[in-house]
This record gives sequence, C-alpha cells and structure tokens, in this order.
Amino acid sequence: MRPDERPSAISIAGLHKAFGDKVVLDGIDIEVPAGTVFSLLGPNGAGKTTMVEILSTLLSLDSGTVRVAGHDVVDESDAVRGLIGVTGQFAAVDDLLTGEENLMLMGDLHHLGRRESRRRATELLDRFELGDAAGAMAKTYSGGMTRRLDVAMTLIGNPRIIFLDEPTTGLDPRSRRAVWDIVRGLVGDGVTVFLTTQYLDEADQLADRVAVLDRGKIVAEGTPGELKRMVPGGHVSMQFSTIVDLDAAASLLDDGTRNDDVLTLQVPSDGGLRSLRALLGRLDDAAVEPEGLSVHTPDLDDVFLTLTGRPSVDKEIA
Repeated sequence: MRPDERPSAISIAGLHKAFGDKVVLDGIDIEVPAGTVFSLLGPNGAGKTTMVEILSTLLSLDSGTVRVAGHDVVDESDAVRGLIGVTGQFAAVDDLLTGEENLMLMGDLHHLGRRESRRRATELLDRFELGDAAGAMAKTYSGGMTRRLDVAMTLIGNPRIIFLDEPTTGLDPRSRRAVWDIVRGLVGDGVTVFLTTQYLDEADQLADRVAVLDRGKIVAEGTPGELKRMVPGGHVSMQFSTIVDLDAAASLLDDGTRNDDVLTLQVPSDGGLRSLRALLGRLDDAAVEPEGLSVHTPDLDDVFLTLTGRPSVDKEIA
C-alpha cells in the first residue's frame, strides 16, 4: 500500500498556538499516513517542540483540531497517551539506575506487571544491543547508548505512534546511524514516526514526507525528492567520448553548459524521470549517445535556504 493510500495516524487542521503576543503555530494543516516517517524541519524556535508537545497532549492548543490515532488530543487525551511514545530532546534516562532498571520502571508506569515488564526489558535490551550493559548504571553509558536506551524506554508499552524530538542531537556519526537503523526498524514493524530534526540529511535519509516550518507556518511539504525539485540548480551531467559527440549534443541542447576539457555537457533538469526520458529521447533521435550520465539535484540544505532565506538548520545551530 502506498503511503498516500494509508489511513491517517495524525491529522492536524487549523492548529494555532501562541504564547502571549508571540504566535508559534499559525494555521497548521498536516496529515501523516500510518506506518510512515514524517519529518518536521525548522530553525530553532520555529515551533517544532511545541507541536510535539501538543500532539502528545503535554500542551494545550489555542484553536484547531488535532487527532492522533483517530482520537482528539483535547477530548480523548487519555486514549491518545495510551497509544503513543515520546522521546524528547533530552534523555529521560535515570543515571542512577541500570539500563534494565530504567526499562522496568517504565514497565511499572505502564502497569505491565513485573513478569511482563522484565520480558519486555530483556527483549528491548537485546534489540538495541544493550544486553551486555543491562546491569550497568546508565551514568556509565556513552551518548549513543543513552539515546538507544531512551528510545527503548519509549517502546516499553508497544506504542503505534512515536514522537522523536531531535533524537540525534549531539551524537557522533556512528551513533546517529544506529538511531536511524532503529527508526527504519520501527517503521518496518508498522509504527508511525513523527520526527523533528535539525539535521537535513537525517530527514533526507528517513522521511517519507517532510514539512518545513518557518515563522509559525508550513512553507513547503512533500517527499524529499519533491522538495528538491522545487529549487533551481538541478542538472544532468553527460560525459562524451569525443569532441564530435559533444558538439552534436551541445547543438541539440542549446541550454546546456559545455566543458571541452573534460568533454562534458550540463543541462538544466528537475531530475525527474519524465524529464530524463525526454532528454534521452532527444539524444537517441539524433543518434547521439553519451558515455556516462549523472543526475544532480539540490539537497535539502538548498531547499531550506530557498524557502526560509536562512542557512540550513544544522549549519545555523553549529
């Protein structure tokens, strides 16, 4: 089933939230299909955490409607809480407890019973490669281990929707990739993930759909590929074996930029399959065959800069 054919796990319509005179969320509309990753991008102070807090019933909204797993977050907040898990920017791990004790504590809070809590704790410790450190105090864990334990604690109650608020901030590249693998595994199990992040490559790697939040409004939404195609600068680069072939292609594609030294021709393109087929069709009709071809599209850094007029989120934070 395609993502756009799945039922909505999260539905937001006309969401407004202000703190005094400062409007943080100004008429937000979002639909998140079940079993997908939805990523919310935005600079510091854009309202990402505020949105997560409203979706997870931790903060009231001013107006609009928000439904999570079919339940209204205002009128059915208890039902929502029973179906979700939340991993915030700062780990909820108790440093003075062992990894296993942290998970057991969460099991108690979910009223799982001692035996079921221990079973789930053992299962999650193994799943997140923390079994060898189960009896060690959490204060001895590395940053990556702490974050993995934090996500495991979120999963103790088997939530079907998980909110991850900047889950890899401050982690080294290896630990970030480990968290990415965890997210992919969750979605493979049918879990819906709502991800806020300051790393554009993270959204590119994980998200089925991405929304850019700026000054309280969603300024763009789509798949990572769709967002990249909104920004100028995409092109197809073709390599030719002879100057004769390059001349023929350049005369046929007069909007291209040629480099005689390396026998290449760059042609503006949105990188889409349709435009690529049209380009190759024109070359084929003229019996011109490139030796090599590569498609270059703007990345999400370019998208963010174009849409907000500011550098990408991760560069801004650094």
